[in-house]
Amino acid sequence: MSAERIWTAGIVIIGDEILSGRIADKNVAQIAVWLNIQGIRLAEVRIVADRTEAIVEAVNELRARNDYLFTTGGIGPTHDDITVDAIAQALGVSVVIHPKARAALESYYEHRGGLTDARLRMARVPDGATLIENRMSGAPGIRHGNIFIMAGVPHITAMMLDALSGVLEGGKPLLSETIGCWVPESEVADLLSATERAHPQTQIGSYPFFREGRVGANFVIRSTESDALAACTTALADALDADGREAVLGGI
Repeated sequence: MSAERIWTAGIVIIGDEILSGRIADKNVAQIAVWLNIQGIRLAEVRIVADRTEAIVEAVNELRARNDYLFTTGGIGPTHDDITVDAIAQALGVSVVIHPKARAALESYYEHRGGLTDARLRMARVPDGATLIENRMSGAPGIRHGNIFIMAGVPHITAMMLDALSGVLEGGKPLLSETIGCWVPESEVADLLSATERAHPQTQIGSYPFFREGRVGANFVIRSTESDALAACTTALADALDADGREAVLGGI
């Protein structure tokens, strides 16, 4: 029997402000959660500066080895918003004004000072692109093949993701359960490994923490199969209890 098809995606976060620490990225988490619901695994993330060569390199590498690529940032109205130009260069196409994007911006800015040259920059797309609806600000996202070019502002990105829900081809969503335990993970490493081997349709991740002056860990069990997930969760909880460790369903 052939292995189940796993669909993957990469993310390129674009922006000097992210790399400098001035702004904390929030898009990776929300895109990752959204991708999981679509049955797509987030495989890798890269953060790059507002430099054309860095964007081109990251886009070409990540789109080549994933089914989908998402970028965030650099599609606004200012001179340093170079994402569209860089991705067009990566694709070997020109940059054009998309007529539907222009119409959407003209409508949005009709009573907000009009469509200036700076605002018109947000209608620029790599030639051959289609648009991703943005109900928040009028400036659309962009799709070109397996590349999705999205805003850097998290709540606008969320709107664009909503517009794409159910559109992309994917596999089964990755389900998860969490078990917490007040134990150093090193003391139950063999137990975790044995439980995972006994349930080959699952993966177990261990995430240690230090709270209330004590060491503990949360164990996240993941699977695309609900029955396999339930069986592994029960087995791990029982194994911890048998080892004298109190298993806390839902995590600590």
